[in-house]
This record gives sequence, C-alpha cells and structure tokens, in this order.
Amino acid sequence: MDRQFHVYILASRPRGALYVGRTVNLVKRVWEHREGVVDGHTKRYRINQLVYFETTGSLESAYAREKQLKRYRREWKFNLIEQGNPGWKDLWFEIDADISPYLTRPISTDAPSSQ
Repeated sequence: MDRQFHVYILASRPRGALYVGRTVNLVKRVWEHREGVVDGHTKRYRINQLVYFETTGSLESAYAREKQLKRYRREWKFNLIEQGNPGWKDLWFEIDADISPYLTRPISTDAPSSQ
C-alpha cells in the first residue's frame, strides 16, 4: 500500500477559528486535536471539528499545499470549505475510523455476562 499524506482544516464552529495541518495518519491526528492531547492553538481555542481534508501520495505536495493554505486569507478558506462541505459538517464521523485504535469507545455500564 502506498503511503498517503493528508492536509486538513479544523474549525471551532462554522466560520469560526481555523487550523490548517498535515499528517500521515488523519484519524490519529484529528483524534489528538479532538481529545485535547495537543497543547497549543487548537486546544486553547477548541478547534476540533474536521471540516476539510485532501489526500496526496507525496510528502512534498502535502507540505506545499499546507503552506499554500496557511497563506490564504480566512475568507478564501471559508469558501474552500463551503464548496465541498456547505453545512460545515464535522467530517470526523465520515473518515475511516474503524482502522484506528485511537478512537474513544463508549464504556459499557452493563455487568459482564455470567455465561
């Protein structure tokens, strides 16, 4: 399997604070932002909703795209997000989360079976 690189945008709310990043493991990295594992801007401003991402096969293109997106004005980023995600839906629930050991799972309050 070829390695994939992701460039992503997180938001605090629709048209709120934004964060642009890149990663090899999108599920793990977004989980870290959502759970507040990463100190800094995203934790301080509760920027934890995945609203946009792109995937590429090259680290160089991911790095270049991240730099490009960071240079653009907020309004341009808002338009980019709204082209593919007009309702600012949190895409966290749509990425292939089944492959990740980093997801929080509900804790069962049921007693174990006596069987």
